[in-house]
Parts: sequence; structure tokens; C-alpha cells
Amino acid sequence: MPLGEQAERRYGAPYWVIHRGDLHAALLAAALDHPDISLALGRKVDAFAIHSNGVTVHATHRGVTAETVGVALVGADGLWSSVRAGLAGDGPPRFADRIAWRATVPAEAVASEFRAPLVQLWLGGDSHIVHYPVNAGRTINIVAIAQDTWRQPGWSLASEPAEVLARFSDRSWSPQPRALLAASTSWLKWALFDRPPLRHWGRGPVTLLGDAAHPMLPFLAQGAAMAIEDAAVLTACIGPAVTATTTSIATAMRNYEAKRRPRTADIQRGARINATLYHLRGPPAHLRNLALATTGGDRFLRRYDWIYDWKPT
Repeated sequence: MPLGEQAERRYGAPYWVIHRGDLHAALLAAALDHPDISLALGRKVDAFAIHSNGVTVHATHRGVTAETVGVALVGADGLWSSVRAGLAGDGPPRFADRIAWRATVPAEAVASEFRAPLVQLWLGGDSHIVHYPVNAGRTINIVAIAQDTWRQPGWSLASEPAEVLARFSDRSWSPQPRALLAASTSWLKWALFDRPPLRHWGRGPVTLLGDAAHPMLPFLAQGAAMAIEDAAVLTACIGPAVTATTTSIATAMRNYEAKRRPRTADIQRGARINATLYHLRGPPAHLRNLALATTGGDRFLRRYDWIYDWKPT
């Protein structure tokens, strides 16, 4: 799929990949530069209460629980959101029967074909690998996903290189991607979890944003993108209401949710469909490959216009 200058002309903006640490650094710099933003780190939200003047949040910091009162609460606290638990009470997320191994390696440690400014995707039976350069090309980000079980506590653990290479063995995988996997001596593995779309994201002056509202399986590469879109739409909806009444803020939040629910639900479904297509075996995989080759990159990119051509209203 042509994601360089052609995609920029098509969508009015470039297709970028970025190291998450670099994205966090840019967002942090903007927050620290804003006189109306203060950061209080290391606090775990235990509960919240909605009242006539807004919302009170109970948060624990180093074993001490304190209350903070505000006009609104946005739960952007991820897949295991405690704000979502207080709103929806829909229980824990569901394990998606897949594990993602993630690593970054210096660009000089891999073959030149892996340093190109491309997002490269390898498809295999019950598994796939994606890799691309980050940090201005100095580092290669690698994600290897496979169908698997998860019996460990938590959702992220260190993993040995031998475990990754055994899961992507030479019986099923060609030498080039295996050489890339072998370049890393340090891996983390992550259990992938999923949730169905919520019918209601919020109540009163409380709403959800990003993975707290609509966690994405990583088969469309849209998880962080959807959170950024959420923020843009929430800003547009709630900005005029922040100096008004709590009722106005609640109305603005319902407006934001109504604008975002259909799109994020569609992308959640699209990621689940890709999860199946990426991991096909045998004749179905052969038919998929034939369809990809027949469609071609330009026509295939048009199938994703609805994702990449989005603009906030």
C-alpha cells in the first residue's frame, strides 16, 4: 500500500509511525507548557461520585487516599479502566487468545532490507509479524503476534528470545523474519484483551476516552490514533461548556460520545476481522494472498479511505 507522498496527497497529511516514548514526550512537553494544566502522577483512582457541582474523585497515592473535586472527569485510564468500572460495571476484559511479543533493536543490528522507511507485514498461520523504523530510523520496532494461551498474573511479562523463536519456528517461517526476531535479546510479551462496544460511555459530567471506552486489537494499528481522535472531538464539544453549568458539560459529553461511538465500534470490528484474515492457514490463506495480489496496493488503500480520510467535525 502506498503510504508515502501518495498517501499525503490523498489524505492531506503524512502516514507516520512513531515510538510511543517520543509521542509521550511531545504530549508531556505541551502539557508542561500550558499554564492551565497541572500533573499529579502516581495516583490510582479508586472511585468517583457525581454530585450537583460536578464530580469528586477518590485517588490513592503512596497508601493515602485523598479527594479531588472537579467540574468533569474523563476516564482515559486504559483497558483496565477503573472509571469504566464505575460507569458500566461490565466486568474485566476478555482475553483474545493471542499474545504480542514486542521489542526494539538498533537499526545497525538488522539487515538493510529491514531499515527501509516502510511498515512491513509478514502473515503466517495463527501468527504475524510487523516491523518498521522509529527514532528517525535509528531503531526498528518489532511486534510478533501469535495465537496462544495466557495463565500468568497480570498482562505483561518479560520473555526469553528462545520463546519467541520457538513460537515462530523454521517449520512455519522463512529465514528473513526469523533473522529479524533473532536480532533482539530482550522481549516483552503482552496478553491481548478485547471488549465489546459500550452503548453508553458516560453519565453526567463523566465520560471515557481511548482504550477505556473502546480497546482495540492491534490489527488495524488504530488504538492510539482513536484516542487522539477522541481527544480532538471531546475538545471541540466540551470547550464552549467549561465555563458554563454542569448540565452543559454533561450535554457536551453526550454529544462527544454520540459522534465517536459509531466510528470506534466500526474500527473495533475491522480489527477483529483483520485478526482472522492475518492468521489464516492452508487454502483460505492462499485465497487471501491471491486476493491481495489481485487487488493491488492502490485499490487496497482505497478500502481504508474511511479510516485515514477522517477529519474532526
